[in-house]
Amino acid sequence: METVKPSAVTPGKKLARGFAKVLHLRAFIGIAQVDGLKNADENLKDEANMDKATINWTLNTEDEELQERIAMEALLAKLFASTSTVKAAYAQLQFAQSPYDPDGIQDADQVVVSELKRLSELKQCYLKKQFDPSPETAILAAESKELQSVIKTYEIMGKKLESQARLKESEVMFLREKLEEAIRQNKSIEKRLNQSGQLSVPDNLHITGLSPSHFITFLRHTVRSIRSFVRLVVDEMRSASWDIDAAVNAIEHDVVYWIEDHKCYAIESFVCREMFDSFHFPNFSLPNESLPDKNKQRQMFFGRFNELKSMKAKEFLAEKPRSSFAKFCRVKYLKLVHPKMESSFFGNLSQRSLLNSGGFPDTAFFTSFAEMAKKIWLLHCLAFSFEPQAEIFQVKKGCRFSDVYMESVNDDMLLYSDQTVESEPHVAFTVVPGFRIGKTVIQCQVYLSQHQTKVKKSTSSKLR
Repeated sequence: METVKPSAVTPGKKLARGFAKVLHLRAFIGIAQVDGLKNADENLKDEANMDKATINWTLNTEDEELQERIAMEALLAKLFASTSTVKAAYAQLQFAQSPYDPDGIQDADQVVVSELKRLSELKQCYLKKQFDPSPETAILAAESKELQSVIKTYEIMGKKLESQARLKESEVMFLREKLEEAIRQNKSIEKRLNQSGQLSVPDNLHITGLSPSHFITFLRHTVRSIRSFVRLVVDEMRSASWDIDAAVNAIEHDVVYWIEDHKCYAIESFVCREMFDSFHFPNFSLPNESLPDKNKQRQMFFGRFNELKSMKAKEFLAEKPRSSFAKFCRVKYLKLVHPKMESSFFGNLSQRSLLNSGGFPDTAFFTSFAEMAKKIWLLHCLAFSFEPQAEIFQVKKGCRFSDVYMESVNDDMLLYSDQTVESEPHVAFTVVPGFRIGKTVIQCQVYLSQHQTKVKKSTSSKLR
């Protein structure tokens, strides 16, 4: 058997072989690293391309949503604009009906029909997703259209309010004319009543049949006569260029009046205060006036009442210039009408001089005074014809209001006022005194100033 001998390998060959292995290994590792780097770069590039595509897709999606939202806003703007236009057209349609305007009605009807068609088109656009290609411009146009419709609506409302105001003005003028006519008729009736001397007391009335209702009825006539004379005095004051405020303030201090015309109540209060002074005395405090026995006084006063009630004051004074009534007229006129007042009104004192000499002036002013004096004189006679006799009373300034004994001449002002006022009303002054006949109380008339509270309307007998 042939023996295998080891090959003869020299040390140099072994070294060369080792280097070759090492170099081959290094080359293999280097190639592997280069291949790995190439693959990583490719992966990064792929990932970058994918992120860019994602961002582009996201941006495109957001842009589409924004465009769609703007398009919807444009659609809503058009919807609101059309609605406002319909509202304006409806307002115009209502305005054109009164007064009737056929052209205006036709124009408004056409606008309503046109806008309803427009609303139907907008509905179809929404359902079919057919939006305006220029939504920004469409929004501005719709907003402009809506503002124009709103302006038109307000213009129509303004015209309607102006028309209503003119209608109210015409109604006010008509009512003012009716009021003036009623005032003229009332003055005519009062004039005829004063001239005729007729009173609402039966001619065949017996003293035993007297009742408080007769006194109340006659008192109404008396108050009307007083106010007629007060109006004459105020007219004379104005003609003589008097300072009405100063005159009123001299009569009643520190009173706040609701309206300017209420100042005449202060003058009326002064007239009543002077004319009813000493009313509670049987002889009215007239000098040198004798009276019969107390048992006969009732018959005497009732006889005086019946004697004078159907006559005019001027005629009675001419027939009986020395009667008690004539003396009453002289005393009250000289006390009520101050010499300065008479001189200011008439430029002289001839009426006073005539009265002091025993005569009576033949003037409209004195005639009005005499008719008022006649009513007060007769009321006094009637008061002393009762058994027990009627008593007179009035309340002082500052007294708390009581609807049992008082009624306010300005209660309507207080009832319908919105001002905040005190809880406890007080009297500013008494205008017309009150009376008591047995258990019957006839309220006195008082004025409550502007700072007083509301009062209830009295259910008792009214004097006015």
